Amino acid sequence: MGRDQEHVHIATVKRQLAEGQIDRREFLRYATLLGMSAGAAYAFAGLPAPARAQTAIPRGGTLRIGMRCQDLKNPHTYSWVESSNTARAVLDYLAVTGVDNVTRPALCEKWEASPDLKTWTLRLRRNVKWHSGRPFTADDVVWNLKRVLDEKTHSSVLGLMKGFILDEYETGEKDDKGVAKKSTRLWDANAIQKVDDFTVRLNGKTAQLAIPEHLFHYPLLILDPAENGEFKVGSNGTGAFTLVENEVGRKQVLKAKPGYWGGGPHLDTLEFIDIGDEPATGISSLASKQVDGLYQAGISQLEALQKLPHLQLYQVTTAYTATARFHPVKPFDDKRVRQAMRYAIDSEAILRISHRGLGTAGEHHHVSPVHPEYAKLAPFQRDVARAKKLLADAGYANGIDVEIACRPQPDWELVAVQAMVEQWKDAGIRVKINVMPSTQYWEVWTKVPFGFTTWAHRPLGVMSLALAYRTGVPWNEAKYSNKDFDTLLTQAEGTLDVNQRRELMAKLQGILQEDGPIVQPVWRALFTFMDKRVQGFRKHPTGYIFPHQLGITA
Repeated sequence: MGRDQEHVHIATVKRQLAEGQIDRREFLRYATLLGMSAGAAYAFAGLPAPARAQTAIPRGGTLRIGMRCQDLKNPHTYSWVESSNTARAVLDYLAVTGVDNVTRPALCEKWEASPDLKTWTLRLRRNVKWHSGRPFTADDVVWNLKRVLDEKTHSSVLGLMKGFILDEYETGEKDDKGVAKKSTRLWDANAIQKVDDFTVRLNGKTAQLAIPEHLFHYPLLILDPAENGEFKVGSNGTGAFTLVENEVGRKQVLKAKPGYWGGGPHLDTLEFIDIGDEPATGISSLASKQVDGLYQAGISQLEALQKLPHLQLYQVTTAYTATARFHPVKPFDDKRVRQAMRYAIDSEAILRISHRGLGTAGEHHHVSPVHPEYAKLAPFQRDVARAKKLLADAGYANGIDVEIACRPQPDWELVAVQAMVEQWKDAGIRVKINVMPSTQYWEVWTKVPFGFTTWAHRPLGVMSLALAYRTGVPWNEAKYSNKDFDTLLTQAEGTLDVNQRRELMAKLQGILQEDGPIVQPVWRALFTFMDKRVQGFRKHPTGYIFPHQLGITA
């Protein structure tokens, strides 16, 4: 396809929009993924482009945000949005998905997809320099992509890209049960190709629609290869700030680096201050103006913070959730037990109890109504009698005794677990709660047999499924493996036609409801508060903060 030629599939999504098969939001997402500029896509859809700030962002000053200050050492393996928010000030991404869920070029100037969606050509900006003064080039991109896709790195990016660009193979070794060990590798030596100093081509084995969105998966920060994957105070970057102070659990301080290619920064200094998880501390920190805003606000803080006149509420509908998930060990190795766990709870009730109804009820398949490919299935109703029969059929006529690990904060999570535990009792499912400090939970979240884990918003449902349920990927915390599921998922990732895509998603969602390893009670609405002096802030559905856009009035 020529550099300036419109992708052949853009005609398809234009037709689908005209015929009402997709709405304008879906058109924006698909058209921009296929290389149409955001401005052109908004214009074609008959929508005004998102308004920029009505007044100039003030320059100078220090902005202080309350947020957990986590370990920043290895960005490609981050498991937390908070870590990426700090690193995002120093390091950039190849693409950025905005608050409108539209993906735009970042370090990439543009991209082009082949008609079959198997080949993606990334054309890089030529005006970007590292803080050290060295030009940013294709060699930097190739090194970063190969590193995140190396199984030894253990990056969750592997889950998104596995179907597209990786092959699974047997290592020749066996585990302690005598089962052959498997690993992954690039499916072809030319899978990640340097075309020239400012062009990289991804040559996949299957069609993949969402490559630009994958490039903004939060661990895929572009690092200086000379630093060998490590990030610390003084690290080289292409971003708007430099990291000058890093005290894990206390404070992370960033200083402006003038001349940022992406515009800004407006602030002199950005400080992330760790105020812990206690809701009362967040309220008092904002009330006393020790911080100018919170990364996220909790449900128990909402009423008190709404009463503070100097604060502005920001909220957004999201695909943020948390899942109670099981490893395939007794009693959860029997899918009838897994089904019983789902039938024994009332998601609507859990939503009311734990999140004051702010959001929507979960349906136990991790695809949200806000996802464009969501397929509406028959309502999933609580059925305690059915849950008991399933347990009895699985050999547990007297019920089961298990333990669930969870975190005390954010506060809604423990409340949700407690509410599910009460409901599970009615079916003879006796669950002991093991409350771990958040830092301790995140050290073992993929290892506990039964745990309750937060999952951030992803703009596409296939991204959530690829990260969490594809066989053998780093974030598959349930150790779930279903060959039919994997095959359908890869097919869905490369299907543009909205009706065909929803048919595939309906099957994937059905597999998770029937066979899957999760109880998923809620989808959350996210909100936070900032001082009214803070300028340029918008609430991103994943909780991402874009430091170069922010300012603060004196």
